[in-house]
Amino acid sequence: MPGPVMDRIPGGYRAMAVAVAARRTLSGAASTMLAPFAPRATGVAATPHDLRPADPENGRRILAGAFVLNGETLAHGVRGDPWDRASPSRGFALGLHRFGWMGDLLAQGEPGAREGLRLALGWRRVFGRATGFSWTVEVLERRVYNLACAAKALSAGASDAEAAQIARDLTRQAHALLAADRGPVRAAERAAAAAVAGAALAGEGLLKAALQRLERALPQSVDPDGGHATRSPQAALELFYDLLTLDDALTQRGAAAPPEMSRALEGLAGAVRFFTLADGGLAAFQGGETLSRAYVAGARAQDLSGTGPTAAKCNGYHRLGARGLQVVTDAAAPAAGAWSVAACGQPLAVEILAAGRRLIVGSGLSGEAQAAPALRLADAASTLTLGDQPCGQPLDGYAAQVLGPRLRDAPEVTLARRQDAPGAHFLEMAHDGWARRLGLRHERRLYLDLQADELRGEDRLTPLKAGGSPEGRRFVPFAIRFHLHPQVSALIARDGKSVLLKADDQGAGWTLRSDAQETVLEPSTYYQNDRPRRSQQVVLRGQARLDAGARVRWKLSAAGSRVDAAPPPA
Repeated sequence: MPGPVMDRIPGGYRAMAVAVAARRTLSGAASTMLAPFAPRATGVAATPHDLRPADPENGRRILAGAFVLNGETLAHGVRGDPWDRASPSRGFALGLHRFGWMGDLLAQGEPGAREGLRLALGWRRVFGRATGFSWTVEVLERRVYNLACAAKALSAGASDAEAAQIARDLTRQAHALLAADRGPVRAAERAAAAAVAGAALAGEGLLKAALQRLERALPQSVDPDGGHATRSPQAALELFYDLLTLDDALTQRGAAAPPEMSRALEGLAGAVRFFTLADGGLAAFQGGETLSRAYVAGARAQDLSGTGPTAAKCNGYHRLGARGLQVVTDAAAPAAGAWSVAACGQPLAVEILAAGRRLIVGSGLSGEAQAAPALRLADAASTLTLGDQPCGQPLDGYAAQVLGPRLRDAPEVTLARRQDAPGAHFLEMAHDGWARRLGLRHERRLYLDLQADELRGEDRLTPLKAGGSPEGRRFVPFAIRFHLHPQVSALIARDGKSVLLKADDQGAGWTLRSDAQETVLEPSTYYQNDRPRRSQQVVLRGQARLDAGARVRWKLSAAGSRVDAAPPPA
């Protein structure tokens, strides 16, 4: 590795990058060499059911000769070859080679199964050798899972030779997946995909090895309360889906789920229940999206205990609820180390639903979206930002290529104290993300009045040392951001202290009032289905003196029938 490249890697990550690069090289070489010699399957023994809802319209488009993935299109023509041409983007290529579209195609019945078989065999002719992009672990994991779920349907209309080839290819790819060593992150997802393939195929060797790997990986991936180690609600949902599919396939094989898998299923079910909000979507934090109501409902339908009470806290998040308001806040530090490749430095961020609709949100950034790293910073969340100082930022350059865009210099949440009373919920939080650089602690207090159905908040910057030095008299600008859902409009009142927030189809709306020095509206971005949408954000601005700090109080309540509002400035 060239010296100048090493010099640009942040201290503490250099040796780690070299070690990880070497381990991955050896692991990749081993999986490539072993793949051709993997034991051969004798056929298909089960039909794993992926409970994720299919998109029949997407299946119809593929039959008509066009792949539409992540908002981009590749027109290959009816019964054309999508494998002999360049993809529009890397994100598109990921979706294409992962075969996530296969379920949509199979939803078209026999014509879809025939086309799926043709496309699978066409992929093998071009990419069947265990090399290149299509055999990277991030692609291989999902292709193994999707092919395993489709193997029975593809084999039904195939010749004996083609059916045998499908089984051999799936076996080889599943063994290559198990041979790849990428550490604990997504180890459970890789093992689950290989186990689904093992359950789908006749024979016991692959299934046994994959289940053993899964038993070791799940305690690291699933926290005791059911949350995912990445702290992403979407990651918890996706792993829950994978394990549900595996559980179904094991039942078809007459085998019981391992104890660790049963515990993980129960915990993940509770986490998905916690993160499912009043509109049926997920809370969107730490690299996860809201997702559609139908997508989340597919997993919730398998939660047999879903009618019970929902926990008030899970995975470091807190939920507060009144008649019309629902609040979720991130009251813990982001995931650390290798688990932080999609983590966000957005401490004490909130999402708020009003009358069952998203009102105040974050960027909703998905790990698959080709978006700017800035959307992982505090500015992209509904929380406080101080000057231009981030509270954690992703690695870049060579370090990111080897280690992934991990979050470095992430803040520690030093306080998360909750009190619940018959008429109110009170949550007090603090983090020291700016303590070392600026000597200020961010404290956020939330008080949800159940009777008045209003949320009162206070954001305070508290100095950690006594003043007296010339440096202490310096002022630093701060902003408290409330990002709005794209379907929410905003009007600033004439007094400059209140903002009317109103969803497209709601009545009077909600009023956000504060004692900030300045209230402005600015553009924002909201990610949905891996695509950005334009939105707005309410920004409360002020100045904090380093030796005195600052405080802003704000309140969100239902608006009256008459609002004295003026259009926002251009």
